Amino acid sequence: MLYNKFSQFLKDKYGSKVYKLPLNLPVTCPNRDGSLGWAGCIFCGEEGAGFENLSCEISVADQLEQNVRYIGKNYGSEKFIAYFQNYSNTYLPYELFVKNISEACREGIVAIYISTRPDCIADRYMEFLAGLKEEKGIDIVMELGLQTVNYHTLKLLNRGHTLAEFIDAAIRIRKYRLGICAHYITDLPMDNVDDVIEGAKIISALGVSQVKCHSLFILKNTELERMYSRGEIQPITIDEFIDRTIRFLEHLDPDIVVQRLIGRAPAERTVFCNWNTSWWKLQDMIEAKMVEQNTCQGRLYKAGNSLMNKIH
Repeated sequence: MLYNKFSQFLKDKYGSKVYKLPLNLPVTCPNRDGSLGWAGCIFCGEEGAGFENLSCEISVADQLEQNVRYIGKNYGSEKFIAYFQNYSNTYLPYELFVKNISEACREGIVAIYISTRPDCIADRYMEFLAGLKEEKGIDIVMELGLQTVNYHTLKLLNRGHTLAEFIDAAIRIRKYRLGICAHYITDLPMDNVDDVIEGAKIISALGVSQVKCHSLFILKNTELERMYSRGEIQPITIDEFIDRTIRFLEHLDPDIVVQRLIGRAPAERTVFCNWNTSWWKLQDMIEAKMVEQNTCQGRLYKAGNSLMNKIH
């Protein structure tokens, strides 16, 4: 096995194919409403991450109904993940958060995945989710935007948080026995391959259960596009991206599930996206290179303090 693929993990855990259904809530994030800033991350567009989402004005129940009808008809699936995808969902007021998350607990939903920021994890919200997991027998995974472990890059990206907040969030979430998925951009031009390797090591050390790798795309009308047009930033090459992604996987705990290796965005909204190459072709290229190099996820992973374990 080259890496711990999400599709196989879902099939093994739930006994059949499982599809993620994106859900969109009327929520923003503290980096957009003035609590931390107004502009958001330099790569974030006005629609956030939800360019495929239904309107947030539609109820959770109706969004699920529409998505289940479409996916079930076209792919023959009867099991789904309710994915609260856009912006920072735990930034929603508590009562509204409880209402919307509870509404997703319907027949056919085997898990709930909730996207948010590392600095938006509160014990009250986690207590509710832990109780819901126990009551409904449903898996719950918190998807946290980390992107990089380099604090200089985090500042340049205008993330509004540092690595410390991610570490704190991971510790809090694990205390309530909820899953964690870390989002990570492997081809940030401000980072180097050592940063990427360190990211894999930190994610592994914190007991994160899943990762979602992104490739950097440059959306129109963002600060990142303006930096790109001024020549202040230059994407790395496709070969460098493939190498970094492989190095990331090699140092990642082999038990961590890899949701995906490449991000994607609609071409009409970007000025740069995946070197004008389809995501599936990039994935094939990464996998072919791993076979050529006779490597796999976790090949260079070292659990715990390996030196002291050897000495004692």
